[in-house]
Amino acid sequence: MSLVEINFDGIVGPSHNYAGLSLGNLAATAHAGDISYPRAAALQGLEKMCGNMELGLEQGYFVPLPRPNGDWLEALAVDAATGRNLLATGWSASSMWTANAATVSPAPDTADGRCHLSVANLVTMPHRSHEWPDTLRQLQLAFADRQHFAVHGPVPPCFGDEGAANHMRLTSAHGSAGLEVFVYGRTGGRFPARQHEQASRVVARRHGLDPERVLFIEQSPEAIAAGAFHNDVVAVANEQVLFCHEQAFADPEATYGAIRGRCPGAEVVEVPASAVSLAEAVRSYLFNAQLVTLPEGEQALVIPGEAWDSRVVRAWLDDMIAGNGPIRRIIPVDVRQSMANGGGPACLRLRVVADPSTVDPRFLLNRFKAETMAKIIETHWPEQVDPADLGRENLAISVRKAREALLDALELSELA
Repeated sequence: MSLVEINFDGIVGPSHNYAGLSLGNLAATAHAGDISYPRAAALQGLEKMCGNMELGLEQGYFVPLPRPNGDWLEALAVDAATGRNLLATGWSASSMWTANAATVSPAPDTADGRCHLSVANLVTMPHRSHEWPDTLRQLQLAFADRQHFAVHGPVPPCFGDEGAANHMRLTSAHGSAGLEVFVYGRTGGRFPARQHEQASRVVARRHGLDPERVLFIEQSPEAIAAGAFHNDVVAVANEQVLFCHEQAFADPEATYGAIRGRCPGAEVVEVPASAVSLAEAVRSYLFNAQLVTLPEGEQALVIPGEAWDSRVVRAWLDDMIAGNGPIRRIIPVDVRQSMANGGGPACLRLRVVADPSTVDPRFLLNRFKAETMAKIIETHWPEQVDPADLGRENLAISVRKAREALLDALELSELA
């Protein structure tokens, strides 16, 4: 069996809007009330996926969840007099950020030799807390081969779990056994810490991980307070490289020492605060990037255009490349619609190490499917959405029909 890393991106849904529901996500709250552009957002995400394919990377996708979520809104007894924020929770397209879909432990790390996935409960934020049942349906469909996959339900909701956005893996090669690093928060001052330590420990136990090949690391409270609501806003890892901000972890030296001790050969590329401030790291989403291994073996960093446009970030990246470090290429991408709602390239993808032949092929991207998706998005996705329009029946009909057209084209009607 040939194990490779597959990135599963979320297709941005037709209800993509800027309701500003995510406390602690500075970009999302800064754009609250703005008009969004779902068509442009979905096409930008699709272009990023196609760019990764052209680099020679395996690419998958997940489809948008059904929105508006009528059952959720009915359970909340939402009516015409209900506040708009509560109404907006049923229209959220946040499932596009599949880094929060689940936590994934590849087969080489687990006791039973299968790839384990635990769907995230996302209980800290109401607009995301109702995602997991429909996300679980997709995971169970995409990874239905029980010889190779085990798909788990959510951690009990007394512990907040936000999935792979707070999980990293270091290894000599994707198909080899690795060190899994779970990052949790304790406090973020005025903002909530979303990943509970016990949630991470539950996931590690149910995935059958070797305790000697697992680390539980506390995220820096300063990072959470600065708007790093998930660890992937300040750190990303790939194979033997950890790329992070100096203020990412509560005890950075102990973190680096533990990683090097359990993953010989690990390289830490730390960006000092004196070069890129924590505030600029969060604003530009430098670390919310895809750190990938290209087919020829070199590592590349796929960053948002906002990071590339930052003078201080660009200067640091130029120096890093000139220094002949482990990251050899920088690839900027345009995901501005996602960025304005608080999610960069890393938020948009879930990494799964697996043999592509064991995955339901309906969830794997190729050029023909990409062209088909683009036509459907251009035809059916709303050009723009004003948050004031949420709740209007004509928009609800349009959003549902758009999703149905996509499901029909991808032969995924069982997810309707």
